[in-house]
Amino acid sequence: MSVKTVRKSGKPVVTWHKGFEAGSRDGSVAGWNEGYRIGRSNGIYTQLGERLFPIRPYKVLYVTAGIGDPYPALDQAIIEGLRSVVSEVVSVSPAESVVAAATLYMPDIVLVLNGVILPLEQVDELRQRGFRTAVWFTDDPYYTDWTIGIAPHYDYVFTLELNCVSLYQSIGCTNVYYFPFAVNTKAFYPCAAQLSFQTDICFIGTAFWNRVWYVDQIAHYLKGKRTLLSGWWWDRLQQYQLLSSSIRLGNWMTPEDTSRYYNGAKIVINLHRPVDDETNNNSMLLQACSVNPRTFEINGCSTLQLVDLRSEVSQMYVPNQEIVTYSSPEELVYQLDYYLTHEEERREIAFKAYNRTLRQHTYAHRLDQMMSILFE
Repeated sequence: MSVKTVRKSGKPVVTWHKGFEAGSRDGSVAGWNEGYRIGRSNGIYTQLGERLFPIRPYKVLYVTAGIGDPYPALDQAIIEGLRSVVSEVVSVSPAESVVAAATLYMPDIVLVLNGVILPLEQVDELRQRGFRTAVWFTDDPYYTDWTIGIAPHYDYVFTLELNCVSLYQSIGCTNVYYFPFAVNTKAFYPCAAQLSFQTDICFIGTAFWNRVWYVDQIAHYLKGKRTLLSGWWWDRLQQYQLLSSSIRLGNWMTPEDTSRYYNGAKIVINLHRPVDDETNNNSMLLQACSVNPRTFEINGCSTLQLVDLRSEVSQMYVPNQEIVTYSSPEELVYQLDYYLTHEEERREIAFKAYNRTLRQHTYAHRLDQMMSILFE
């Protein structure tokens, strides 16, 4: 901190550097803005109240995905959602004998997340013994080469991709439902972010090639902003050296830290995975129109989201009122620049998105809807 000391009437007088004054003023404004964001968000939560759903007298045997990150966080969110809508939930790993667990606990439904790890022989035996089974696919349409062999073994199929409903119906599945994921409000919620988590622009996710291309196109714009890119493979960027100070490379961020970064960002970018990436197993190149779980998690933090345009986005949120879309790097830069300089508009859209998310897009909402399908 620079100061200038002078003497007047024999006493030292300290005159603060103008840079300090400006920094203090900017800090006060930033603190007020953050306090206003949290206060308004808390007001929305209080006004809506915690939605309580009827507890149905059913027992659910939940089979976890049995895979590493990010699936354990999804498992926990779904288990908590189930506990808010049914009287009893028992969870097991697909590495265990699910048939033995079902025989012991006698559930009304066996719900499996993803279904890739659980042996199909166990699913078939469950049905032979009279247990009803359901699978919730987590990654459609990116692994449909696998899931088309799994789906027919279940009584009910839930998929987060609308375009996969007709696919599973075409191979003989009779009970198929479009069922997007949601937000876990215990992990993703508005909170004050420490300085180390504060950015202008944030993107957290794996650097699939479409994402690499987008970021390369706008790299010089991002360089001039407080930017965070976090995830695997961002060293693929042609502009990696330009953005290296903004990149957290090669780690999977926990939901807790992800939430902190979402809360600390002025804008969070959401760019969906491509259907033709080399890491996929989607030889049919089935197109995707539905939203990813990140869509709900960002909005659950009361932060402005810019998302690439998919047709189902408008079914979840009102474009330009609750969420902002883009369809090219040029449009993305335009939207970023506009909302970084229009604070009030940016905040109001984020508040509306948060309101909508609490009203319609929590895991309790989803699991209540699922139980209605399975039991009513």
